[in-house]
Amino acid sequence: MADTRPKDDKPLFGRPWIFIRGVPAMKFLPPEGPAEIAFAGRSNVGKSSLINALVGHKGLARTSNTPGRTQELNYFVPDGFSGEADDLPPMALVDMPGYGYAQAPKEQVDAWTNLVFDYLRGRSTLKRVYVLIDSRHGIKKNDDEVLDLLDKAAVSYQLVLTKTDKIKAAGVPRLIAETLEKIKKHPAAFPEVLATSSEKGEGLDELRAAIGIAIAR
Repeated sequence: MADTRPKDDKPLFGRPWIFIRGVPAMKFLPPEGPAEIAFAGRSNVGKSSLINALVGHKGLARTSNTPGRTQELNYFVPDGFSGEADDLPPMALVDMPGYGYAQAPKEQVDAWTNLVFDYLRGRSTLKRVYVLIDSRHGIKKNDDEVLDLLDKAAVSYQLVLTKTDKIKAAGVPRLIAETLEKIKKHPAAFPEVLATSSEKGEGLDELRAAIGIAIAR
């Protein structure tokens, strides 16, 4: 039997997702309205792989072995919505440019950085930023700088450990505890750390549930 329910009644992560636009400057942002969930992290932290695993679409966000490939704010929405003012989706996922890639030209890095900072400070529909941390390396100096920025912008954010399949299972709880201790000084940090593996599919249901709570607030 065909599904005759309105498209908004389908679970957010139970339908296909599509890419709607890349935003190289603030003037190209989609109309404000739906809740936005953004993903931030150092280059090669596994951001694209996590987004793809989250929505069950391997080819949605571009993955690359070349750090710094994501140079715009990339918008993804559930299929069936254009993202235009008269056809807004229930929510959007935003893949932010990776930071900490020193080999890119300075002018390019500065342009990415300014775009991200402007977006964080000026987007009223941004509900939460998920800051991805490679579980093999933990919080680095440039991660701390981004957390400080999010604190100053008063943007709610939550840390997500990636690639937990690359470390011993016994080390994951310890890493979560260490990360929680480090973010105590950050007032805008959500006091729970999620552990994920895109490759093994671990922690994805918990991340989906956390996103659902964040956009409902």
